[in-house]
Amino acid sequence: MVFVTLFLMLIVILIAAEVFTNALEHLGEKLGISEGVTGSLFAAVGTALPETMVPLLALLAGTQNVTTNEEIGVGSILGAPLMLATLSISLMAISVWRRRGTQGHLRPERTGLTRDLNFFIIAFSFAAIAMVVPHTLAVVRYGISACMVMIYFVYVMMTLNASKALVADGHATEAGGDMFLCKLGLPNNMIVIVVQLVLGVALLIAGAKGFIHGVEDAAQLIGISALLLSLLIIPIATELPEKVNSILWIRKGKDTLAFGNITGAMVFQGTLLPAIGIMLTPWEPRKEVVLGIAMTLIAAVWLRYLVAKGGIKVWHLLVNGAMYITYLVLVLG
Repeated sequence: MVFVTLFLMLIVILIAAEVFTNALEHLGEKLGISEGVTGSLFAAVGTALPETMVPLLALLAGTQNVTTNEEIGVGSILGAPLMLATLSISLMAISVWRRRGTQGHLRPERTGLTRDLNFFIIAFSFAAIAMVVPHTLAVVRYGISACMVMIYFVYVMMTLNASKALVADGHATEAGGDMFLCKLGLPNNMIVIVVQLVLGVALLIAGAKGFIHGVEDAAQLIGISALLLSLLIIPIATELPEKVNSILWIRKGKDTLAFGNITGAMVFQGTLLPAIGIMLTPWEPRKEVVLGIAMTLIAAVWLRYLVAKGGIKVWHLLVNGAMYITYLVLVLG
């Protein structure tokens, strides 16, 4: 029954991702905004809801075991950016490997991708620094958290401000087909778009939540710690929405939306959630955590280097997948 549940929840997530991305494209087109805003802000925040709920629920309303709650919280917070920067990016490239070839190019809009990666690397470096700040220096830890929140606010403002120029340059969001609810006879207006968006997000959350429970049951059979469960297993379930959305978009040739969906989620989850973790958990440099932060930053810097170099090829992103495998070997070994 555990594996039947996992399969059914996976189907729900796949359907939800189609519903969500379909409505989001129409919303971006209706608002006349760039693909960067649609992917990096709207899609990233919307699909980040499932994994955002896991650490918050664990820390604020988890089990009676405070240590377990803190381990799940820290693992979920840091496991999500790790998964996005390594495995998710790699799976996106693998999905177009046969079509574009190993030397095939991926062409996201560069300024938005550069902005996403710059903000993430800076913010996540603050999260790493906070781990070596003693608990006696609570003011310093709270100050770092406040800086990370401000970083995300500035990022949102810059992304929105850049939208108009990108639309003028031909990077406006364009819907690839009719909206699903419109096929039932409903009009294509803002109300119907919002209804389909809410439906998609609700399905994403329900599917991810059900998948998490199934994964937890399976993990108990294997027998691993709460921290490792949160770092490795839970993100596989909660990051599925981002993976599926980006795979759908990149297979349609919408590289900017595909990348923005992942890198925008990285910024969201590399700023606001670690800020909460720094304030509500011990946030200590344990081996699994330090290795996870290091691998995440290396993967992000590698992407930033590729953008600066002037081109991203399919094989380049397979390196990110290799980084995730390396992390698995190190922590499980």
